[in-house]
Amino acid sequence: MTTPVQRWLFGKDVYRVQERRIRPSEYEVASVPDATARAFIEEHHYSGTYPAARLRFGLFRHGSLVGVAVYSHPVNDAVFRCLPGAARENLELGRFVLLEDVPANGESWFIARTFKVLRSSGFLGVVAFSDPMRRRSHSGDLVLGGHVGTIYQATNACYRGRSTPRTLRLLPDGQVLSPRALQKLRAGESGWRYVAAMLESHGAAPLSSPAEVLPWLARWLPRVTVPVRHPGCHKYAWTLNPRHRHHLGVSLPYPKALGGTGVTP
Repeated sequence: MTTPVQRWLFGKDVYRVQERRIRPSEYEVASVPDATARAFIEEHHYSGTYPAARLRFGLFRHGSLVGVAVYSHPVNDAVFRCLPGAARENLELGRFVLLEDVPANGESWFIARTFKVLRSSGFLGVVAFSDPMRRRSHSGDLVLGGHVGTIYQATNACYRGRSTPRTLRLLPDGQVLSPRALQKLRAGESGWRYVAAMLESHGAAPLSSPAEVLPWLARWLPRVTVPVRHPGCHKYAWTLNPRHRHHLGVSLPYPKALGGTGVTP
């Protein structure tokens, strides 16, 4: 049986049975500007959002951008506890997107080459999360199939279990209004206007000032979004130097999905 691989195009995840394997002579990996990475992620990744990027890499085929890996800093340094060194010496693989025409094993080939650059730059480890929960829009369209991190398993990552379960707020198009986004809005932090605009685009009345945010949210959040209990994302970790592998401990058994597709039931 050939395992389907997950690809992305205009915010939708698609699964392709691909028997072709990547031909390294046709591809190259290079750093890309923040604006380039952001535009690609916002166009193709299901979340439509961009993390707090520290390093950005592009996968190019004959000069055309066909994939982006963004290494970022998480909201909480605690996610790095399983890795050696200080938080600044580690990274989160915050976004990873390949277009649908990239052949099989493109993910592991791309990741391995970015890891080589990270290692030479003095970084010690990487964490990544995969979201196993399927999400649909209010109209029933599948927005995210959910995945267990098959590509991370293929690169011999250490599986660390699930992150903390939490309640998410889903917009009508199936996108998540994250707790961090709501925190920014409530506190009037940088970016609050963008978060308010997300709710306004789905029917909330205009928010004129962050000073009015609490009564505004009390009125519109339950009207525009629906609460969904999330079981927690799968967490994976790598050390970039083999001598640090003992920091990770013993990997838990890899989670599996129905039919070997990488998609959760």
